[in-house]
Amino acid sequence: MEIETPPVLRDTPKPTGERRGLVIVHTGTGKGKSTAAFGLALRAHGRGKKVKVYQFMKVPSARFGEHRLFEQLGIPIEGLGDGFSWKSRDLGHSAELALAGWSRAEAAVRAGEHFMVVLDEIMYPLRYGWIPLQSVLDCLRERPAHVHVVLTGRGAPQELVDLADTVTEMTLVKHHFQAGVPAQRGIED
Repeated sequence: MEIETPPVLRDTPKPTGERRGLVIVHTGTGKGKSTAAFGLALRAHGRGKKVKVYQFMKVPSARFGEHRLFEQLGIPIEGLGDGFSWKSRDLGHSAELALAGWSRAEAAVRAGEHFMVVLDEIMYPLRYGWIPLQSVLDCLRERPAHVHVVLTGRGAPQELVDLADTVTEMTLVKHHFQAGVPAQRGIED
């Protein structure tokens, strides 16, 4: 590792634009997309802002770590799906759940009652054609100006990347699954 000298002067111009709701996308093959979105939700909640989290691939009865904590903190989190496609017994039903879930999430975004709406793992039903991309793009363009929307999942469509204000691509460098280490409570769930 090479030691660096810390900067003493700002190397970017100070923004002068107006504050407004942002569209933030976390995508890529690396770990941390949902975790980053949940961190934003916690940060907003910590500032007294109203937050809602929708998880497109989790079942409504899911009790992962984020569900337990968000419940304790009073942050609503809603599972909209029936698990990942390889666990589904009926992909047609999975598609129906995703579309019905999108209807609820879209209504929340458009209503403008929340400072932030997280659409966790929405890229999967978008990529599978279960939710029309144009419907999501229209909702994001037409949402109230103060609403922040965070979208996660691998393979964000280019149209969504183009529309977003901030896009982070998580890059897989190394993953414990590759060494045969299974998912662990508190890390993956």
